[in-house]
Amino acid sequence: MAPSSVEVMIDQRPTPGKSSRAASSGKQTNFRSGDPSVALEQMLGDAETTGPPTFHSPARARAYFKHRLAIAFRIFAQFGFCEGVAGHITCRDPIDPTSFWVNPFGLHFSLIKDDDLLRVSEDGEVLDGGRNTRLNLAAYAIHVELHRARPDVMCAAHAHTVYGRAMCSTGRPLRMLTQDFCVFWRDIVLYENFGGVVLAAEEGRAIASALGGRKAALLANHGLLVAGPSIEATVAWFVMLEKCCQVQLLAEAAVGGGAANGGAANGSGDVVTIGDEEAQATWEVVGSGEHGYFMGLPLFQVAEREFGEATSMGRGMQSLDA
Repeated sequence: MAPSSVEVMIDQRPTPGKSSRAASSGKQTNFRSGDPSVALEQMLGDAETTGPPTFHSPARARAYFKHRLAIAFRIFAQFGFCEGVAGHITCRDPIDPTSFWVNPFGLHFSLIKDDDLLRVSEDGEVLDGGRNTRLNLAAYAIHVELHRARPDVMCAAHAHTVYGRAMCSTGRPLRMLTQDFCVFWRDIVLYENFGGVVLAAEEGRAIASALGGRKAALLANHGLLVAGPSIEATVAWFVMLEKCCQVQLLAEAAVGGGAANGGAANGSGDVVTIGDEEAQATWEVVGSGEHGYFMGLPLFQVAEREFGEATSMGRGMQSLDA
């Protein structure tokens, strides 16, 4: 369905000024708790923790990323991110970057294997695949425009999760409530247009344009969209965003629905948010693609078991049984 005549997005960039925490408590608490580079050096001190491996063989690279994508679907299944036939994760092909790999339409996330994945061209042609070569047209409409607009994006994910959908039905942006939320500081947008199932190229382009260079979007009345420089970062950020939506909904409900209804224990009538300076300092530690990759590895360590695998750091390279 084509988008409506009015497309609106809300850029979630905070207004400079006093910290929200300081404003609610009457105290000035803006400060940086240490040097972010210290934490980065510890977490991201070697190649194993900063990004996917590199390959001299293009064919080996393709096989590797296909397997990582299959594991990503297992992770989504573990978290219950399956809702009928909705949802998709794509990975740019390392041999032909104008094409991408995606799940076949109608196959449950928990059953997807490497050979089931479809490779799709920019024109929507299925170039490679398994027995089920059905292409989800909504997946194509969204992801082809996103990958075309963002050459830095290796992987993108969209699913109809419970808390993501609930959050996207409130019309409210994500707020910086806890440390984990700061992964998305200045890195998420609320896309307010809903024109039905995304089948029109115009809607896909509108979503990609609204996302811009950010890592995530709340699609109004629809669900979550996350894009990242690696499969691991995208999966980690998607899981984190779903949990942030859950936390925000719980926190706002605990104070009576937010400022509009009043009643917060702190007397402000609303939740206490993290200030801009603190949020930025936190983002500098946890917001990068490298950290996203590192954050995703434990999820892959667990999911590897479903394939009878165990590799060093869950990177899919050095077998721990070797």
